[in-house]
Amino acid sequence: MTQHQKDAALAVALMDLTSLNTSDTTKSIQALVDSINPTLGTPAAVCVYSDFVDDAKIALAARELNHVKVATVTNFPTGDAPLSDVINETLIAIERGADEIDLVIPYKKLIAGDAQTVLSYVSESKKACGSRAQLKVIIESGELKTDALITQATKLAIEGGADFVKTSTGKVAVNATLESTKIMLTAIKNSNKRVGFKAAGGVKTVADASDYLALARAIMGDDYLQANTFRFGASSLLSDVYKTIGK
Repeated sequence: MTQHQKDAALAVALMDLTSLNTSDTTKSIQALVDSINPTLGTPAAVCVYSDFVDDAKIALAARELNHVKVATVTNFPTGDAPLSDVINETLIAIERGADEIDLVIPYKKLIAGDAQTVLSYVSESKKACGSRAQLKVIIESGELKTDALITQATKLAIEGGADFVKTSTGKVAVNATLESTKIMLTAIKNSNKRVGFKAAGGVKTVADASDYLALARAIMGDDYLQANTFRFGASSLLSDVYKTIGK
């Protein structure tokens, strides 16, 4: 197996196979789950809108893929919903069976200098998740732009109890970049806490994934590259991964 194929096999095991389109239907979520080929590798999770959590669960169970987690998003994608709505969204998603909640922080508030609001969204969401769901916190690094804000957002996410810190929604001009990944991983490392990282948006090929894996390996070490601490949020990556593994 070449290094390229090894990276492909690792990338699928670390993938949150994602469909967050306004046009999603029960049928399209079924097709998403059907695109998984267990002989070539199984993703860590599928990530769908809350309305489709139970559809994803049923489709996975039908294929005996119950070990694949189901993630959903809250305060998505703008980060502008009132906190009470976000908590309500979180509790409903968990009732529907979501294993993981990907929360968008109110990043515009952070840009305006209001760190306290960001912290309360994270810590209240964490409280709502309790032991039933993992909390992955989306900081929208492409909108924060500066090293200082990306570092601050990562620290606030960790302080609020995030299990993972995630780059992006995939819905803005600039999503995951190696630059923002380096800043975020460095902040996670400096926290001395076991917190995961998720790169989302723009990781489309095995070559892209390899760059992120190499960077994470360099900063965090080999044992960080497992599904409980490292994820890719991707939709088109799976087909390139399978092509590479199947060669």
